[in-house]
Amino acid sequence: MTKQELIEQLQLEPHIEGGYFRRSYAAAAEFDGRALMSSIFYLLTDDSPVGHLHRNRSDILHYWQAGGPIRYTLLSAEGELKEVVMGPDLAAGQQLQLLVPGGLWKASELIGGEFGLVSEAVCPGFDYRDMALADAAGIKASYPQHWSRLARLCQ
Repeated sequence: MTKQELIEQLQLEPHIEGGYFRRSYAAAAEFDGRALMSSIFYLLTDDSPVGHLHRNRSDILHYWQAGGPIRYTLLSAEGELKEVVMGPDLAAGQQLQLLVPGGLWKASELIGGEFGLVSEAVCPGFDYRDMALADAAGIKASYPQHWSRLARLCQ
């Protein structure tokens, strides 16, 4: 399957952080005005390969689905930087699932192939009010020791 076929078959739309997405589920039950859980498809492609640095209030579980590997860059408020690769090559240390706790900065990058597809489950459910895109100047000032690695991940 090609990236265009995936975009069409899954009815994906451009995402504000980069890549493409579609919400595939939102629980009818709510907590604090948010669905108890929600889920999306998220696709990075060779022409939109970066999910720019952002953070969410809620924990998010990522599930690798298809295509090439995707590298996640995670940054804590204390400045701890970590990289994790999601993909099918478990022998090389790639992971099929990744939990990103709420409050961490994260970015994703397609590192091989035409596309990489993941699904995400968010609890409580995703709400744009709970998301913040990184401000490049703020990230550079707060984490100068990592700026050379983070610059390309900021919008």
